[in-house]
Amino acid sequence: MTERRLDTALAQAVSQLSGPQPRFEAELLLGHALGRDRAWLFAHGNDLLSAAQHAAFHALIARRVAGEPVAYLLGARGFWTLDLAVQPGVLIPRPETELLVELALLRLADHARLADLGTGSGAIALAIASERPQAPIIATDISVEALATAQRNAASAGIGNVTFRQGDWLAPLAAERFEVIVSNPPYLAADDPHLQQGDLRFEPALALASGSDGLDAIRRIVVDAPGHLVRDGWLLLEHGWTQGSAVRALLAAAGFVEVSTALDLEQRERVSMGRWL
Repeated sequence: MTERRLDTALAQAVSQLSGPQPRFEAELLLGHALGRDRAWLFAHGNDLLSAAQHAAFHALIARRVAGEPVAYLLGARGFWTLDLAVQPGVLIPRPETELLVELALLRLADHARLADLGTGSGAIALAIASERPQAPIIATDISVEALATAQRNAASAGIGNVTFRQGDWLAPLAAERFEVIVSNPPYLAADDPHLQQGDLRFEPALALASGSDGLDAIRRIVVDAPGHLVRDGWLLLEHGWTQGSAVRALLAAAGFVEVSTALDLEQRERVSMGRWL
């Protein structure tokens, strides 16, 4: 068969997919294969797919069934108000990370300086920059590939107040100081079974796991951040939902005050923060 009705192909794809949103994923992938949005699909269910279109859609569904993340198949993921390019080798932005953006914005004046450590696709830095266009922002990452993606995302969004630097966490910041430092570092334990499940199997391990308890990167950032914060500057860290008490203890031990943890939409501890005196 060289042609097939759109709604039939979509229904068959839905039956192949598992997970909580099989129809939504199938619609996204079909729209991507056809170069159309989901609204167009709803109005053209009786249209016929050509052999090439059906083959392209079938290939995407086969890759999704094998576990590849939808964001990698689409080459993009929405975050904040931005549409960010992502690809294998770059962590996929998560909706819960928008909480980190919200909390940072509350502490960042229009012209204040901010550093984003381990920027990945640039999601956090670019979201903050879009709301504070006069704020000088520096985004670091050890991955050259990730920085290239972040720079493309900045150019695509027309954001010019973010400077990207290659290096490990705070190392590229030299002697500079900031009003706010943020990071969504890796926080899974190296032997966490989730690393071998679902989408995580395809994402970069360097951006997901950090030592035997998942806190190695956070420990390093907490120890090094005071040397790059102005007085009354803030450090904000995203972490796993079971790590709030441990991260608060690290912040307090390092001399931060007003240490607290904010809950995400699922009422789980997600972002811990402290002010440097």
